[in-house]
Amino acid sequence: MSGHSKWATTKRQKAIVDAKKSSIFTKIGNLITIAARKGNDPTANFSLRLAIEKARAANLPKDNIERAIKRGAGELAGAQIEELIYEGIGPAKTQFIIKCLTDNKNRSAAEVRHLFTKYGGSLGAVMWNFSQKGVLQITNYELPSSAKALEDKRIANLENDESFELELIDNGAQDILKETEGMAVYTKPEDFQRVKLFLENKKVKTESAEIEYIAKKQVNLTEEEKTQVQKFIDELEDSEDVSDYYTNANL
Repeated sequence: MSGHSKWATTKRQKAIVDAKKSSIFTKIGNLITIAARKGNDPTANFSLRLAIEKARAANLPKDNIERAIKRGAGELAGAQIEELIYEGIGPAKTQFIIKCLTDNKNRSAAEVRHLFTKYGGSLGAVMWNFSQKGVLQITNYELPSSAKALEDKRIANLENDESFELELIDNGAQDILKETEGMAVYTKPEDFQRVKLFLENKKVKTESAEIEYIAKKQVNLTEEEKTQVQKFIDELEDSEDVSDYYTNANL
């Protein structure tokens, strides 16, 4: 399948410079607030538990997490956070789906429209080329064959990566891709939680675990086109309202 790997994005998020921490904290706080609307108990609300995991990985202070949960549960006053999805054509006719979490719909719409226009693109329907899938990333360090896993004996009754993959498939994995950084596991949205819990039971930590929009067909780019697309992506990541993005560009 044409997989969309976000290893590079994850690495950038883990190497946030101090100047960008405030923006990242705001984004994750909004993510927690949205998730907490379904319930403020992370043991019963899987979406909230994932959002809190993401917050802890980014070193979001405990007080920020608690405030975001209370805000989502309606215990704190403040502007309403909305989740908005925009579709459009970016640089080199690449397709993008952009997710915003914002307290100002008009501001977000204007900013996203401006960024598309700035890079020669425009808003437009591209959802037809994407489908939602659960995506779980496991670093080489966490796989059964790694020295750490073998030493800790954390993965019971699994002798190698192959038997591990078979168990993943039995527990809902739809596709498994071996990549330089590790393994990417794809699931149907309805099987995502089951696979995540299977990994947790095996004490396998995920680098990231999210429901994403995956392009059915990717496009290859020239080096010059890749540079333009990366500049567009950099500006998306700098936007406080943009929570995530998905593209058919093969970078």
